Amino acid sequence: MGIEFSVILFQVIRIAVPYVLTSVGATFSERGGVVNLALEGLMLAGAFAAVAGQSSTGSALTGIVSALLCGLGIALFFAFMTVTLKVDQIVAGIATNILVMGATRFGLTLFFGSANISGRIAGIDAPSLFLDPLFITAVLSVVAGHLLLYKTPYGLRLRATGESAETADSAGINVAAIRYSGVLVSGALASLGGAFLAFQQHSFTDNMSAGRGYMALAAMIIGKWSPVGAALASLMFAAGESMEIWFQTGQIPSQLIQSLPYVITLFVLAGFVGKSVAPKDAGVPFEKSRRSD
Repeated sequence: MGIEFSVILFQVIRIAVPYVLTSVGATFSERGGVVNLALEGLMLAGAFAAVAGQSSTGSALTGIVSALLCGLGIALFFAFMTVTLKVDQIVAGIATNILVMGATRFGLTLFFGSANISGRIAGIDAPSLFLDPLFITAVLSVVAGHLLLYKTPYGLRLRATGESAETADSAGINVAAIRYSGVLVSGALASLGGAFLAFQQHSFTDNMSAGRGYMALAAMIIGKWSPVGAALASLMFAAGESMEIWFQTGQIPSQLIQSLPYVITLFVLAGFVGKSVAPKDAGVPFEKSRRSD
């Protein structure tokens, strides 16, 4: 019984890594006032870039760097649309996800000659999950994220911008720069979450993020827009996904089992979202002209 519990616990922790990375990144974006619905696309892009990078060079480090650069590039594009051009953030996020889905499908055909799956890669050669650099990064992102948000002048400026961009601007804070930084942090961490998925699977498959970006966004909301809360909610979602895997061998219909993580998400959101208070200016474009109204 003890061995079985340890196996389940290990599985939950492994499944939680991409959720933790992505939800902590989402915290930075929304704390600055940008609702990043493009997390799904960022994870997918990171996964593809990691596989393409390692497949081309044989180096896992190259794969990680490729994922980071790809995530930062897409995040920069998303920030340009939402912060500079002031495109509706929900629309921009969905459009980015659709764009990445098409681009990765094209990339699969171009690099691997298949529209569904890449060739096999070695992934990260770590003797244990707890020594995997991406697992360590996930743990550090929670600790560093908490300290950065609540113990530094940057964190104060980011939170102030998300609560009232107009007030932050009047205090001399560069609202656009702060919002760009939050989106870029979310892009970097979400892409690493995608890289972890790809390295664990040792390949890239079409649409392999499978809604994890949206669930990471839900984890951030349940976690009340804090890195620690987002990480704890991510563990809960990972437990739900782990239950899905363990119950598939039973007599319960597979369709019901596969919907389990999403059902848990809906129930938890219904219970928590009303009690969680989002940053007041999250999703609201900032116009300097508002100061003279």
